[in-house]
Amino acid sequence: MPPSAAGLAVNVLDAGSLLSAFGALGIAVVLFAETGLLVGFFLPGDSLLFTAGLLCVPGASGNVHLSLWQVLVAAVGGALLGAQAGYLLGRRGGRALLDRYKNPRLHEGVGRAEEILGKYGHAKAIVLARFVPVVRTVLNPLAGVLGVPVRTFTVWQVAGGVVWAVGLVLAGYGLGKSIPNVDRYLLPLVAVVVVVSLLPLAFELLRSRRQRNLARRERNTHRAT
Repeated sequence: MPPSAAGLAVNVLDAGSLLSAFGALGIAVVLFAETGLLVGFFLPGDSLLFTAGLLCVPGASGNVHLSLWQVLVAAVGGALLGAQAGYLLGRRGGRALLDRYKNPRLHEGVGRAEEILGKYGHAKAIVLARFVPVVRTVLNPLAGVLGVPVRTFTVWQVAGGVVWAVGLVLAGYGLGKSIPNVDRYLLPLVAVVVVVSLLPLAFELLRSRRQRNLARRERNTHRAT
């Protein structure tokens, strides 16, 4: 069980601080907020899951030890309930719900989510969005705004949510089991997880930029001829 959180200053952007203060319950709350509430787009979902997996390893040298089954239940529950809540909020609140938030990063995420939905279709987009920070926050309400069928959304958000949450937790747990005292290198490992989680977004941005540059060159060629 996690140690008492009384008197601790909790940094909501730091996975270790959240887990030290709230344990498995904190995982459920953070994932619900990140995937279900637009204000949670800045929360560290990927690093939180990976770190939680590391801290489930028996004999870890850190001050916090978590139960693997509690972490998995909390992670899956928070991720699935959050996504479904976000969808329902979008369905009821409409486009005005998204327009109410002025944060530029959030609106970039909305644009990316719309691109992914248009390019890959509902099923694949809902699954892929789980692995892209910010996009996984805004795609759920956006799916509700755009009228994605409830059954379609529910089936695929459950599939994507389970793979994402369980996969990252078990990745951290497996690494911790394989390498003794790996939790000593927690900060570098979390940094790697954050960078890797941003790679799909970076690759997609580069691809979009190349396409824009190609289209611009083609227009200039046509004008020259």
